[in-house]
Amino acid sequence: MSEEAAKELKSLRDRLRKKKPRFLNLARWWHKGSVKSWRRPRGIDNKQRLKLKSRPKHPTVGYRSPEEIRGLHPSGRRPVIVHNVRDLEEAAASGEPVIVYIASSVGRKKRVEIESRARELNLPIANPMPGGE
Repeated sequence: MSEEAAKELKSLRDRLRKKKPRFLNLARWWHKGSVKSWRRPRGIDNKQRLKLKSRPKHPTVGYRSPEEIRGLHPSGRRPVIVHNVRDLEEAAASGEPVIVYIASSVGRKKRVEIESRARELNLPIANPMPGGE
C-alpha cells in the first residue's frame, strides 16, 4: 500500500470515527454496581435490543474502519510486540514501518537492552521505560 493511499484511508478513518457514537450499556445508571462498558442487550422486552429510535446505538459492522488500516497505530505504523532483541531485529528487517511494544513480561535488564538496540535501528518504542534509563 502506498503512502498516499494510507494517508487517504487514515483521513477516512478519522472522519468515520467522528461520526461513531459511544456505545453505552443501557443499564449503566440503573444499578450502582452495573458494568459501564458495552454489553449486548438480551432481554425480551429490552428497548435497546429492539433498536428503538431513542435508545443508544449498537456496535455493528458498519462502524469498522477500512480493512487495510485496521489495527494500525495512530502514527500509521504496524504494531509489533517484542520479547527479545532477535524479535526486534526481525521487525526491523521486515522493511515496513513498525512501532515496537515491549512485552509486559520482559524484565528490566532485557528491556534496557531492547531499548538501546531499538535506538540503534531507529525504531520507535510505544511503551518506553519510565525514567528513560
